[in-house]
Amino acid sequence: MDYKKLWTPTANRSGNSRMKEYMDYANEKFGKSFTAYDELFKWSVENPADFWGSFWHYSGIKYSKDYDRVVDDPKRMPGAKWFEGARMNFAENLLPRKDNKTAIIFRGEAEFERRISYAELYDQTHRVAEGLKKLGVKKGDRVAGFIPNMPEAIIAMLAAASIGAIWSSSSPDFGIKGVLDRFSQIEPKVIFAADGYYYKGKVFDSQEKLKGILDQLPSVEKVVLINYTNTVDISAIENAVSWELFAAPVEGEMTFEQLPFDHPLYIMYSSGTTGLPKSIVHSAGGTLIQHLKELMLHSNLHEEDTIFYFTTCGWMMWNWFISSLAVGSTIVCFDGNPFHPGPDALLQMAKELDVTIFGTSAKYIASLENAGVIPNDICDFPSLKAILSTGSPLSNESFEYVYRDWKEDVQLSSIAGGTDIVSCFMLGNPMLPVYMGEIQCRGLGMDVDSFDDSGQSIVGNQGELVCKTAFPSMPVYFWNDPDGKKYHDAYFDVYDGIWRHGDYILLSEHGGITMFGRSDATLNPGGVRIGTAEIYNVVENMDEIEDSVVIGQKWEDDERVVLFVKLNEGHTLDDDLKVKISKLIRSNCSPRHVPAIILETQGVPYTLNGKKVEIAVKKTILGEEIKNRDALSNPEVLDYYSDIKELDD
Repeated sequence: MDYKKLWTPTANRSGNSRMKEYMDYANEKFGKSFTAYDELFKWSVENPADFWGSFWHYSGIKYSKDYDRVVDDPKRMPGAKWFEGARMNFAENLLPRKDNKTAIIFRGEAEFERRISYAELYDQTHRVAEGLKKLGVKKGDRVAGFIPNMPEAIIAMLAAASIGAIWSSSSPDFGIKGVLDRFSQIEPKVIFAADGYYYKGKVFDSQEKLKGILDQLPSVEKVVLINYTNTVDISAIENAVSWELFAAPVEGEMTFEQLPFDHPLYIMYSSGTTGLPKSIVHSAGGTLIQHLKELMLHSNLHEEDTIFYFTTCGWMMWNWFISSLAVGSTIVCFDGNPFHPGPDALLQMAKELDVTIFGTSAKYIASLENAGVIPNDICDFPSLKAILSTGSPLSNESFEYVYRDWKEDVQLSSIAGGTDIVSCFMLGNPMLPVYMGEIQCRGLGMDVDSFDDSGQSIVGNQGELVCKTAFPSMPVYFWNDPDGKKYHDAYFDVYDGIWRHGDYILLSEHGGITMFGRSDATLNPGGVRIGTAEIYNVVENMDEIEDSVVIGQKWEDDERVVLFVKLNEGHTLDDDLKVKISKLIRSNCSPRHVPAIILETQGVPYTLNGKKVEIAVKKTILGEEIKNRDALSNPEVLDYYSDIKELDD
């Protein structure tokens, strides 16, 4: 395979990276002589206790009691025990300083900006923690956020974590049923909510929706209401109190409950597009050490950096990105539509704030290009050293767009992992080159492999993404899963004792990874497995096509490929366009990829986090019930896939 190299770090950038610093640290500590990343990676997965134990101390994690051992049995999945004996607190680690350095910059559509220093963040967290204690919130209680991506969300999470309560959040654009499907499972004691949010220049009220949620959520004893859109009405919400009253000034120093490494920190949720979302419990220690590894080493994050990630509180990238506070960095939170008031809104913000690490979704980068935005016409972004992309595979065209039209000397890190591990399996590396279409490397300590249909490792061909050894950020358990069956069936029902993630990948000879979409959406015409992303990469770069979704349909003892396209204005799906689509797919992919049927659609379903949902289309075509339409941002488009005569037998 011909790999096109788009960027190579300079010797100075590579040599002064935190990855190189840790490599030198490991060499000295263990008497090694690593000079290349693949050597360091191989050692990290073959010696997980040495790697994770050394990173615990390298990263400067705060703890009141050191661990007795790193891991009991790294081959036991699930169930490996990490850092037994250690005592620590997650919130204490995210409040590493109490000075006037800016911790959070908040930007919203309403054209205002707030800056919060580390001293103010500490004080606000202290206030809210005391408010929670007065309500009787204690270790293990659940505290929820129905809240935009704003500083109060971070403060409330830190306050809950300081006590040992468990935080779970949902974005206010979720529907009532979507929120209840999540929160009713975990029965929160307190909910933090804003009065509304902004999107595309409009104000959306959250209070009516909040009332509908509370009517069916009897566990909630108190609602803390935040005045964000100036529509707050405390009297309309039962058991509500304003943020200002709740976060009243307090005296003395804050106390941080010292807890075991595996104490629950977050409850997060699977997308829930085929049933009730699974409630995934992540530990404080596992989340922290994994995030620090990914931020410090793979993202090369330093104290002086300003990091931005476009996310909501309903996506795991929010949890990932706010861990940057533990490094002492400045984080930028944005609430609203990234294309308001224009498609360059976030780029202008990055310019003004001197953002050094810019995080977003693959869809955002593709949308920028489709909108004709040339970022380097805005400025040359002198401070920008890394662009991170996740949510779906980043197309070859988007790779080229970044280096052609945004910045030549930047580390473009496509990253992939998920809510299931609240982190990444594969991500960037400041010591390695960037190849078009590839994620740079597997993460340190992540024993990632690609398996063929017989469960054998393969390189250079597509296979199932697996992880063969335990890692600290695995879920500690699923909520309401006393015998662990849901947990086991989610990841270990195919390969015993080996994590199967549900993605389809290719490992290259030089260690890069190409993503091909979800394996449950993998196409299989003539017994040949095809990743859906391969087709999207071709079709969605055509001028005529705005979006697309592809599925496999059982047909005459085989499977045929069915492609739906949403056309840009002014175009028609006539025979000429169908021939053009087929020729492009054939020449860029293979004859096997060419759809048997190409149909027009008016919409493509996405989750609330921006992921395309082929399985929902397939189920609709089959006449099966979509049990959780509220997990979709646009469930109404599924109606386009009902009773399609062209697909009838």
